[in-house]
Amino acid sequence: MSKPTPPLRSLLFAPGNHARRVEKALSLDADAVILDLEDAVAIAEKPSARAAVAAALGRPRRSLLYVRVNATDTDFCYGDLATVVQPGLDGIILPKVESAVGLTTIDWLLAQLERDCGLRLGGIDMVPIIETARGLQQIEAILAAGTRVRRVAFGAGDFTLDVNMTWTRNEIELAHARAAIVTASRSAGIEAPLDTVWVDLTDPEGLEGSARTALQYGFQGKMCIHPDQIAVVNRVFTPGDAEIAFAERVCAAFARAEAEGSAAIQLDGKFIDYPIVYRAQRVLQRIDAIRAREAR
Repeated sequence: MSKPTPPLRSLLFAPGNHARRVEKALSLDADAVILDLEDAVAIAEKPSARAAVAAALGRPRRSLLYVRVNATDTDFCYGDLATVVQPGLDGIILPKVESAVGLTTIDWLLAQLERDCGLRLGGIDMVPIIETARGLQQIEAILAAGTRVRRVAFGAGDFTLDVNMTWTRNEIELAHARAAIVTASRSAGIEAPLDTVWVDLTDPEGLEGSARTALQYGFQGKMCIHPDQIAVVNRVFTPGDAEIAFAERVCAAFARAEAEGSAAIQLDGKFIDYPIVYRAQRVLQRIDAIRAREAR
């Protein structure tokens, strides 16, 4: 099995212009913190918020650190990127991506800024958010653009607004978009995507249900808007003890069978062949990555 990549189960948003919330977010157990320059910052405060976010990039933290900049068609995107691309930045969250051209433009700009700052070219991650009908319709072209993108995210709030859809508690109306994003990600050979936030802070059961649905669809993690959501999301996207034990038994039993010339066995009354083994290996890879992060 290949070396485990850092897990991205939970990504916590924090308003970039709110120093206390940023400080708290950097101390929590989210796999990544996203300092927000977009929706969480009023238009009049956007230019001044950049300096606060840039200062936060040098602070001690327990997680990866991303910045959500403003969309490419706004007056703020270039200024955001020019300010925050510096040592300490792990990645950019790019909202409302709708075309391959827009994505390649930002990819090119990031490369120039990395070069100017003496950073490794391509080292800053870029995560486009698919959150409009046009973005969803263009997702295959977006992911075929040959950029640094390794994963995408889904934004249901803007998506349901854009298509005049009611965002319900059971989220059945999101099924098509979720399936399309997961399938397109797999087709493009990139990592599994990141799921949308859960906006009802009074409904932790709904959050858990949303996270489990996303996991079943093939997402690798979920964005969060409140610290209390982190533990729930991390738990859902972490393999449980029973799942890990079964995966270990599958891999061990199949290795013995394969050594004896068999490629199909039964275990606990279940038929085990290569697809089941590959899924078990994926579970073990994921828990190895999670344990490696926790050990740090």
